[in-house]
Amino acid sequence: MNYLEGKNIYLRAVEPSDAPKILVWENNQENWRVSNTEAPYSLQAILDHIHSIQNFRQSGELRLMICLKENNDSIGTLDLYDAHFKHQRVGIGILIADSSNRKKGYASESLELIKKYVLDFLEFHTIFAHILEDNFESIQLFEKAGFIKVGTKLACFVEKGKRINEHIYQYL
Repeated sequence: MNYLEGKNIYLRAVEPSDAPKILVWENNQENWRVSNTEAPYSLQAILDHIHSIQNFRQSGELRLMICLKENNDSIGTLDLYDAHFKHQRVGIGILIADSSNRKKGYASESLELIKKYVLDFLEFHTIFAHILEDNFESIQLFEKAGFIKVGTKLACFVEKGKRINEHIYQYL
């Protein structure tokens, strides 16, 4: 079984050659809100990060590129973070970078693939996600994938002087 290949997309390890594309995505200020980014990244910072996460067990982080099977084009990233191998849990974040590739099922398919990989291959018990309460598309995505809301961090995000809650979702 190939855990990282689906009907329309596949997930692959990030490569240094992906850095220029990731730089554009990370520096897109529309994405900063959900990634907690406060300043632009340099190409060197992206390359350093790619090199620092090569050993998932050591770094606790794994970044995968979401690629279309039809043309091998990378359309986004899937991040596993804060991995605890002893406690069998990991956080997840998904970005479909270009809005023209959204609402086509790619994020859902990516989430289904990574659930199988994390639960069956890595033998983890829990996948969690932190989602701002007004990020309705992400809430819908994760709830559709079987994640349940287990809590809320109150007023933990500030945007233009307004405090926003963040929901915690888990998949067991």
